[in-house]
Amino acid sequence: MKLSTKGRYAVTAMLDLALHSGNGPITLAEVSSRQDISLSYLEQLFSKLRKASLVDSVRGPGGGYELKRPSSQISIAEVVLAVNEPISATKCNGKGGCQDGDLCLSHQLWTELSDQIYQFLSGITLEQVIQRRFVQKVAERQNHRFREEDVILFS
Repeated sequence: MKLSTKGRYAVTAMLDLALHSGNGPITLAEVSSRQDISLSYLEQLFSKLRKASLVDSVRGPGGGYELKRPSSQISIAEVVLAVNEPISATKCNGKGGCQDGDLCLSHQLWTELSDQIYQFLSGITLEQVIQRRFVQKVAERQNHRFREEDVILFS
């Protein structure tokens, strides 16, 4: 299974939101700067994440996005599926038309792998990921870089 940019960026952006929750709404410009993801791409992703009830948008000055539920209650699988990213290792995305409309020899094997990947991603929450030491170190580096950019912009 190859997770597309859409799925990877959605997970990354949601992790950023989870890391910075409790500080009020987070703008997509902040996420874009910290994660080096195009602002217009984030806008498309967050439209889908909002429709899936994973984030809330806050309008007006000081507005941005917040997680709709605690990060301990949002699985990685939910995020991937919210942006219409299939969790499938099959060539046919589980539809069964792998070989001229019929099942191929390895269809069941890849379907079982897809199920295992889904179970794995369903069993991991945003909170569990952001608590990892490596993720904390990366976030510290990104926040430091982000603050330096603010100093340069406003100097």
